[in-house]
Amino acid sequence: MIRLEGVSKTFHPGTVNEVVALRPIDLTVREGDFITIIGSNGAGKSTLFNLVAGTFPASSGSIRINDVDVTRAPEHIRAKYIGRIFQDPLLGTAGSMALEDNMLVCYRKGIKGLRISLNRKLRAFFRTQLEDLQMGLEHRMKDNVRLLSGGQRQALTLLMMVLSRPELIMLDEHTAALDPKNAALVLDLTRRYIEEYRLTSMMITHNMQQAIAYGNRLLMMDKGEIILDVEGDEKRSLTVDGLVERFHAIRHRDLESDEARLT
Repeated sequence: MIRLEGVSKTFHPGTVNEVVALRPIDLTVREGDFITIIGSNGAGKSTLFNLVAGTFPASSGSIRINDVDVTRAPEHIRAKYIGRIFQDPLLGTAGSMALEDNMLVCYRKGIKGLRISLNRKLRAFFRTQLEDLQMGLEHRMKDNVRLLSGGQRQALTLLMMVLSRPELIMLDEHTAALDPKNAALVLDLTRRYIEEYRLTSMMITHNMQQAIAYGNRLLMMDKGEIILDVEGDEKRSLTVDGLVERFHAIRHRDLESDEARLT
């Protein structure tokens, strides 16, 4: 479904400020994969997401989505295929628009080729979807989204993304800025939506336990490389201590400083 071949990214090449953010990697994301991605700051996780999303161009290699070469396609073209949620809950919704209007924008994206207007039937559908969040948002459909809490906005962003029916969803530490209660709620919604709608998903997390508990496949990145790719029984048998040991065996060094956030 998603295929990266020899994809790399170097910022400011040939200058004193040159930074190799991602070394040439090959990666295939199959339809229905739920991949968790871990790695310390600077490992290349967000760079990988930005290259897939088209936020900036790759320095080398090719990127294909459903056998369509999107290597040179701009971000707004790839947005037809991709739904992305960031760490900041404010980024996924338009705060100056009503909740129901935010939902309509994403729903229109999911119903491609049709002009959809907000009517009684559609409002009832949105209300049913919001009830499923169990946050009382079904009673606030005309409120501007800026009035919602961070947890409510992130849960709403997740629901809106599902309504847009993306080919791939990318979750970039989407619970890191939330309090523990809301983080757990959004993670539960994430798992439920991915399973219910059979979404192909990639999720960056700094929490090793989350990476082990969620998804069918786990990637570990370090210094711009994918150093571990496990799935199935091998993934299910992982422990946090076991992952730390695997990192040491591969890289011949311990997790230190920023890398301690992996635990």
